[in-house]
Amino acid sequence: MASDPPGVAGTPRRGGTVALFDLPLEALREYRPVLDEPDDLEDFWAGTLSRARTHDPLLEVTAESNGLSLIETFDVTFAGHDGAPIHAWYNRPADAGPDRPVVVEYIGYGGGRGEPLERLSWAAAGYGHLLMDTRGQGSSASPGHTADPAGSGPAAPGSLTRGIDSPETSYITRLMTDAARAVDAARALPGADGRVAVAGASQGGGLALAAAGLVPDVDAVISNVPFLTHMRRAVDLVDTDPYQEIVRYLAIHRDAAEQVLRTLSYVDALHLGRRATAPALFSVGLRDMICPPSAVFAAHNLYGSAGPTAPEREIIVYPFNHHEGGGSLQQRRQLDWLHERL
Repeated sequence: MASDPPGVAGTPRRGGTVALFDLPLEALREYRPVLDEPDDLEDFWAGTLSRARTHDPLLEVTAESNGLSLIETFDVTFAGHDGAPIHAWYNRPADAGPDRPVVVEYIGYGGGRGEPLERLSWAAAGYGHLLMDTRGQGSSASPGHTADPAGSGPAAPGSLTRGIDSPETSYITRLMTDAARAVDAARALPGADGRVAVAGASQGGGLALAAAGLVPDVDAVISNVPFLTHMRRAVDLVDTDPYQEIVRYLAIHRDAAEQVLRTLSYVDALHLGRRATAPALFSVGLRDMICPPSAVFAAHNLYGSAGPTAPEREIIVYPFNHHEGGGSLQQRRQLDWLHERL
């Protein structure tokens, strides 16, 4: 992931620097907040996924000419939340060799799947690579191709507050269901051997955690500077978008705070990631004012904690970096890390 990768919200510029603003690193490593999980969290998600899984995962897989000789591309459509069609690119080595594990990648906030040649690293490393388009996004950095057909009541500009008065209608519920169904689709792809890693940065990192909790038999998780984690604290701590969308919504809908915070408790990747069982690699920038360090560390420190045995987890800390995190250095680290596990 190069600095400011496509679809990841840009780093705030405050005189060119951002000072350390969150808890000290020693406290971050021990930070385990009191949870506000709803009692019916697992029942809610079991019902949501059960309805989505009444639809076959793969709707269409079409070979796409890409001008390359070493990587082949397929245009994929799979069934997401309530069966809605979700688009994705599937790249894989073109050697027609043995079936391979698939890395399912989720995109940062505002971005879409773009063109199939934009992200080739995973396929070049020998994996299948399914890049999920993000419903209703794709108007910054890279274009998207997937509509969000569900309706919404009043919302602040952006995506986060669409349908936020209820977990049943929340945009984030639909998006996280799509992320889980992308794993189902990856296992049914041609040339896939059934093993799946989930990966992403920012929004994509949060979706990777959510997918790992909703489909706990994935094989590995890579979550860079994740968004959508420990959202209650992040909303209070940072004054940057996207979290400010929620603040702006509540500044107008003054009597909706209790209901909005209840909705967020169902779609917090911190809560869902506690249900994951796969080994996980995290990263964090200590000067990140988009996804604050304490929100990232909370997700790491409590990752897999709902199970009887905590899975392997590791977090790479970049003390002088913002939301770009480790950039290309982190990309190399995650390639090496995943090679050891798949």
